[in-house]
Amino acid sequence: MVVRLEYKLVNTIYEDERTLIQRVRNEQDGKVVILKTLPSVCPTLEEIAQLRHEYNILKTLNIPGIVQTYGLENYRNSLALVLEDFEGQSLKQFLNSNQLDIISFLKIAIQLANTLFELHEKQIIHKDIKSQNIIINPETLQVKIIDFSIASCLSKENPTPSNLNLIQGTLAYMSPEQTGRMNRSVDYRSDFYSLGVTFYEILTGQLPFSTTDPIELVHCHIAKQPLPPHKLNPDIPLAISNIILKLLAKAAEDRYQSALGLKTDLETCLNQLLTTGKIENFVLGKQDRCSQLQIPQKLYGREAEVAMLVEAFTRIASRPEESDSFGASEMVLVTGYSGVGKSALVNEIHKSIVKTRGYFISGKFDQFKRNIPYTAIVSAFQDLIRQLLAETQESIAIWKQKLLEALGSNGQAIAEVIPEVELIIGPQPDIPQLGPTEAQNRFHRLFQKFIQVFAQAKHPLVLFLDDLQWADTASLKLIQLVIADPDSKHLLLIAAYRDNEVSATHPFMLTLEEIQKNRGNC
Repeated sequence: MVVRLEYKLVNTIYEDERTLIQRVRNEQDGKVVILKTLPSVCPTLEEIAQLRHEYNILKTLNIPGIVQTYGLENYRNSLALVLEDFEGQSLKQFLNSNQLDIISFLKIAIQLANTLFELHEKQIIHKDIKSQNIIINPETLQVKIIDFSIASCLSKENPTPSNLNLIQGTLAYMSPEQTGRMNRSVDYRSDFYSLGVTFYEILTGQLPFSTTDPIELVHCHIAKQPLPPHKLNPDIPLAISNIILKLLAKAAEDRYQSALGLKTDLETCLNQLLTTGKIENFVLGKQDRCSQLQIPQKLYGREAEVAMLVEAFTRIASRPEESDSFGASEMVLVTGYSGVGKSALVNEIHKSIVKTRGYFISGKFDQFKRNIPYTAIVSAFQDLIRQLLAETQESIAIWKQKLLEALGSNGQAIAEVIPEVELIIGPQPDIPQLGPTEAQNRFHRLFQKFIQVFAQAKHPLVLFLDDLQWADTASLKLIQLVIADPDSKHLLLIAAYRDNEVSATHPFMLTLEEIQKNRGNC
């Protein structure tokens, strides 16, 4: 039940554009609590839903290592989450003025491992473990985890690639799979990676990857190995350094599989240190057992196919601007029956795209929409426009200028097919009416220029079109023209289709023949 109470401000703990956290005193009983509110005078439905979501998760938890909630209340035309006052501060703040010795670190780390075990036992993934979301009592060194605003009650989630400004969580602490660029689902082991980043920060005073550029940071999480902690701080025992590196493994299968396995290794370190004064290196994870059934998500037996996709992308990403060969873009075909994993194979290319700051968009043809032209292509570029709109205002202004230069006074021809384009370039003037053939030729010419704006050396474009066996004739013609365009030098078109559903006389196969006849790369 939501009730309304009055509070008197004691002090403000934290404030940003989305969250306001204050220590307040209840004027009825004098009790001091923490209020988490929304600073906006008119919060969005999404912000209110997120606060309710956090409350609904917290009210089910009775875990000593989790800050408890007392309720969700009406407060100043909005809602407030009422939390216990732990009389602590964030671990981030604490580390700014305090340095922990190895024994203190181990005691804190064991608490956090135990809390994550209890949390995961309840099938909850926190998804934003970091030093700012860990509260520590400076006197007792007791720690508690806060902020369940993006926590998940699902056993796993399948993130999709989106603009990095839209990803929930904190990039510096985010697991590779949570970025949506790993072709892997997110499960409870994502929290172990974030915990590893936090441990690294506690002991070395810095993050594993120091860059602030979002794209580069994602690439680091996916592909680069951090410097081992003991090489940054020689006082860190090798065993503890190895524990952190195990938590920071790129593949979830290579991390700890349970928080109890992690806790056991940390306790082994602490016992050795208290007993002998030093920590000997030992085999990690001997007591580690999967707390939940997890089927490995690695693709087996597809190394050659993945390598072909990566090589094709590498070629178009590094192609020189002066190349004048016919069909400078490339087309890769992925065939197979329904359900054999064509999409999973294609999604492996995300890791390479991140490295080059490229864009990946996808569309899927529908057997019940064959009479509607360009459905999959329109869907793919609507996705691209959404990605662009999530960038900075300066970046959007640059895209607007580039699009207007490419389309001239005929932008309405593209906006009629992809209305979202007007969100970037604004309303466009009417275009002259032409006959059907002339209008189609005009659209084809403009669409080629439209694609060239995005398929550049600085940001190559990968367009994945699925279920080409159901493609309409207009889409097939457009694909043929795009592949043949010598000015599209940094476009990789990946076409997937069910080869058991097409014959030699199928329109798609006839289109492929035409592309190959004209020496298109295929």
